[in-house]
Amino acid sequence: MAEVVNMPKLGFDMAEGTLVRWVITEGGTVEKGDVLAEIETDKATIEVESSASGIVHRHLVGEGTPVPVGGPIAIVGEAGEEIDADALVGTAAVSQQGAKAAAEGEPPRGEAATAVTAVPEAAAQAEEEAQTDGRYPDGVKASPVARRLAADRNLDLRQIRGSGPGGRIVKKDVEAAIEQGAPAPPRAEPAPAIVPAGERLETQRLPLSNLRRAIGRRMTAAKQELPHFYVTTEVDAAPMMALRKEANAALPEDEPKLSVNDFLLKACAVALRRFPNVNASLDGDEIVRHGSINIGVAVAVENGLLTVVVHDVDLKPLRVISAEARERIQRAREGKVRAEDVEGATFTVSNLGMFEVDHFIAIINPPEAAILAIGSVREVPVVEEGEIRIGQRLKVTLSADHRVTDGAEAAEWLQLFKETIEHPLRLML
Repeated sequence: MAEVVNMPKLGFDMAEGTLVRWVITEGGTVEKGDVLAEIETDKATIEVESSASGIVHRHLVGEGTPVPVGGPIAIVGEAGEEIDADALVGTAAVSQQGAKAAAEGEPPRGEAATAVTAVPEAAAQAEEEAQTDGRYPDGVKASPVARRLAADRNLDLRQIRGSGPGGRIVKKDVEAAIEQGAPAPPRAEPAPAIVPAGERLETQRLPLSNLRRAIGRRMTAAKQELPHFYVTTEVDAAPMMALRKEANAALPEDEPKLSVNDFLLKACAVALRRFPNVNASLDGDEIVRHGSINIGVAVAVENGLLTVVVHDVDLKPLRVISAEARERIQRAREGKVRAEDVEGATFTVSNLGMFEVDHFIAIINPPEAAILAIGSVREVPVVEEGEIRIGQRLKVTLSADHRVTDGAEAAEWLQLFKETIEHPLRLML
């Protein structure tokens, strides 16, 4: 039986996504779970999996088209099946509208035709707004794949004619330009590291990227609406660093090594199992204690920050946590994240240790109730039994939502986290 594939909601505040590329063409065979298309959100380009198996009977939107969350994008059915696309899409739209209204306690409104036409109208409006408010980087309408390919070949997108919807530059346009030997502008020389005395830097005005807009919107709302409080502790990191060195020495030479962050993620999971209010969300007048411990890892990407998620961290050994985190971080930096890479976080870790940051405070990522900020492992003088020696110390700060938990519970959580890091063999059991 034919099914309508809709634009998924990939994130707490996602309202729409732009369909960047169809991976499966019309008439192509697809299995449930196969990548059907690539969509672009405020944060990243994400692969969308098909929710059904069969033949892709019709693409309901073209490449480059913004679609609201829940809007129909394709029809998948059995081979040879006769499909009334308009009726099928209309039924799906009405069902979706009715479900939404029921959840909001409102009666469904409008006819099927209204629900169906709302999708292209909203898409057209979003497209028009995008063209008029300067959201396209450098003022050029192009897919993320086309931008990456052009950057790799040092091509100026402004010199390439787009063949996509509304003149959008797509991958094949850049490939054609490469084959034709399109002229490339000279690369700008890097600015000198030291500005001579007396020279004034040039003032620049740069448009906000979609990712920076999303970060600004969410973090402003979080600071305004969530009553943050902060608890800091210092951890003896020497036992963890010693065990990590020993564990990595035992791994095969060609296998990736365990990172400090892998140990910290596992220690967070141990503490979250004991204190479920820290692994929770506020839903109206209810606290939702999540059954899964899915830890988000903040990753620096071009023009902003993206959080990738390692699921069920408490149930996995360190080598699995390390492999999954590494894969998701790499995809995030390459702009190739998948839906499962960014969905479902119940707690987040932000680690700036690699930048030699001693201590900082992070903003909670809604709808989560807490986030842990991690600094560098430093060699510092410490006093033990009246004697001064060199030790390895790590400062961490837990930011928590006072509506869900309080200072005493947060302090106990940090205490258990600290004990686990200082006795790291617990993480290997």
